[in-house]
Amino acid sequence: MKYPIGIQNFESLRLDGYVYVDKTALVYKLVNEGRYYFLSRPRRFGKSLLLSTFEAYLSGKRDMFKGLAIESLEKDWTSYPIMHLDLNTDRYNAVSVLNDRLNLFLSHWERDYGRDLNEVTLSQRFEGVIQRIYDKTGRRVVILVDEYDKPLLQAIGNDALQDEYRGILKSFYGALKSKDACIKFAFLTGVTKFGKVSVFSDLNNLIDLSMNRQYQSICGITEKEIHQYFDSSVQELADSYGLSYEETLARLKTDYDGYHFVKNGIGVYNPFSLLNTFVNSEFGRYWFETGTPSYLVEVMKQDNYPLPDLTQEQVTGDFLNSIDSMSKNPLPLIYQSGYLTIKDYDPEFGFYTLGFPNKEVEEGFTDYLLPFYTNIKQGESAFFIGNFVRDLRLGHVDDFMRRMQTMLSDTDYKVVGDSELYFQNAFYLISRMLGFYTEVERETSNGRMDMTVKTKDYIYIFEFKLDGSAEEALRQIEEKGYAKPFSLDPRTLIKVGVNFSLKKRCLETWKVLR
Repeated sequence: MKYPIGIQNFESLRLDGYVYVDKTALVYKLVNEGRYYFLSRPRRFGKSLLLSTFEAYLSGKRDMFKGLAIESLEKDWTSYPIMHLDLNTDRYNAVSVLNDRLNLFLSHWERDYGRDLNEVTLSQRFEGVIQRIYDKTGRRVVILVDEYDKPLLQAIGNDALQDEYRGILKSFYGALKSKDACIKFAFLTGVTKFGKVSVFSDLNNLIDLSMNRQYQSICGITEKEIHQYFDSSVQELADSYGLSYEETLARLKTDYDGYHFVKNGIGVYNPFSLLNTFVNSEFGRYWFETGTPSYLVEVMKQDNYPLPDLTQEQVTGDFLNSIDSMSKNPLPLIYQSGYLTIKDYDPEFGFYTLGFPNKEVEEGFTDYLLPFYTNIKQGESAFFIGNFVRDLRLGHVDDFMRRMQTMLSDTDYKVVGDSELYFQNAFYLISRMLGFYTEVERETSNGRMDMTVKTKDYIYIFEFKLDGSAEEALRQIEEKGYAKPFSLDPRTLIKVGVNFSLKKRCLETWKVLR
């Protein structure tokens, strides 16, 4: 079986015999039931391939669709002129780069269909060339825009540049409405809904599919599709690991499933990681390692965001889709980028609870953020966490605490300057990393950080104080009866009181009670 990793062109995929997960029934439905659409999905989820599928279909290339669902649905196979804009390639560090990119597209079309020299601005030229294509071909135009938000994402932290990009794109995309009579179909994609209100404000007929139940699986792979297309791949992977088919399927689900784009929706697997796992016969962090979420760190730095809130806040659907909220809270951007997904829904109040979609994303996200809150260098967290876990498994709690003290010292507080928030975020990340190898229960409220860690032979109860004392922390463990739930557990119970000094910005003292 040939896996289409990195193949974004539908025609080449089909001609070269790569496996294709058939989404063409949804493609047909979209084209024949509406005209203007927008879809937000994480990177590497197949958005470019989807646009290429639209392009092949609306170019009338019937032979490319033999054996697919759309073959029996479409009767006419009309060929329409296609205008395909891909904003993914440039590094948009100046307004001139965006202008040059749009000019390149326009010049290409104008070479074929002519230009009116009275058309001066980019938007005027876009309107003009749409009209001329329609006039010369006698057919309405198909407009496909890939990664519309790339310039805006790369300008995070530069409000002035972002405002200029919004202005340019708003005017440019406004041509779609002014030339509605000349347009057959338009589909725009991006990672985020950046500028949905401001950039697309003139396109009030744009249908947003991002949280649409009918199209929740238009990108990505469902469990049903795994059985339909990749049963033999799962078995080959199982054989290489010495696992059963069911065990392998369970691990694939844990590592790569878990994306939910609507309330109570079906689970969607990350296609890039799934296909890479099959082709390499090895589990790995394939999606996460192809791009780091540096722009998310920039947003969290601006907003001094408390990391425990990532999986504790309840939000509305409007909030997740709100461009205004992104300047004050990074959650919508983190959700849309694929690092969080919908985990639960409260129908009474319309609240969504978010969480990490799967193990790959949780491990990768935590591993990536840890160096921003500790003195661990990028790529070294596994080594540090491995030593921490080894100490806990052996009962060497003082060694564990000394390592922790070293990890939290000499940091430059790159993300937040507030010491209390810094310690909360650092311990949130550390506890999540420990949780990949041990059983961790953690609770945070009003600056108090409690953590219970369970290994095969030991149970640790940690109580953290800020500008208090280790003795006070131990006393609270006793007075609050934190150990009572473990009174019948045969494992050795170890209580640890820890104090952080906000003034000294360090882990100051700890005491151990066995």
